Amino acid sequence: MATYELTLPVDDATIEKLHVGDIIYLNGQVCTARDIAHLKLRELAEEGKPFPEDLRGGAIFHAGPVMKKDAQGNWHLSVIGPTTSIRMEPHADFVGAQGVKILIGKGGMGPGTRAALQKYKQVYVQACPGCAVVLAAGIVGSKAPHWFEHGMPEAMWPLQAKHFGPFLVTMDSYGKSRYDEIHEHEQKVEEEILAKLK
Repeated sequence: MATYELTLPVDDATIEKLHVGDIIYLNGQVCTARDIAHLKLRELAEEGKPFPEDLRGGAIFHAGPVMKKDAQGNWHLSVIGPTTSIRMEPHADFVGAQGVKILIGKGGMGPGTRAALQKYKQVYVQACPGCAVVLAAGIVGSKAPHWFEHGMPEAMWPLQAKHFGPFLVTMDSYGKSRYDEIHEHEQKVEEEILAKLK
């Protein structure tokens, strides 16, 4: 295991250095995107329109932050925690094709994502649930949101990160998944328990 401090955007060579078990911290712009934001991005792509933010080499955080606006109209982050990533599984290949390099969330993703991570040189990293205040300390600013009409959690927030993390690499660009390993271990333990009950 190794620890890396990465500055976004990143390239394929940087992603290829990362393996399951590594820890990363991020600097640069990280965009939040949940269900609605993914659908809006797909709509723009289908219409041949540009995205509101350049996602190439960047990171998408499956999260709905709590933001506050000051008297000058500037947005400030209060807390941010990961949302369940498997909901974004149908968008895995699409997101990879847009050049996104790092997916951040919780709970892992499925076979479609595993294939996309290998195809497009990406990683999926786990944000610790329950650490929303700690994670917020790594965000130093935010641009105005996109698609705010769908609500604060579903808007896309372009956040400015500094030593943002830590995040654990749990799915890498080589097809390895910590979630598969856990599932296999669970099955083995279950079989052992059932065998003792016979």
